[in-house]
Amino acid sequence: MTKAELVAAIARQTGLQKAQAKHAVDAFVASVTGELKAGHEVRLVGFGSFVPVERAARMARNPKTGAPVRSPASRTARFKIGEGLKGALN
Repeated sequence: MTKAELVAAIARQTGLQKAQAKHAVDAFVASVTGELKAGHEVRLVGFGSFVPVERAARMARNPKTGAPVRSPASRTARFKIGEGLKGALN
């Protein structure tokens, strides 16, 4: 599902106009992004949690040449599935 498809589905299910649904999706994404940048977990009970993760610097390999390449430390996010979503999928 793309962002446009998500916006259309939200508009259809809620009765909002597509522009309003797009603003809601954009606000959700901005809120989650802001919290993760601040180092906070975003927990949606029954759905799952977005968790900020620090990756340490490491040595990697260039798959084409096999030469070692330094991969710098970085920040990323992980998603932990919630029991409600897990139950719905199984």
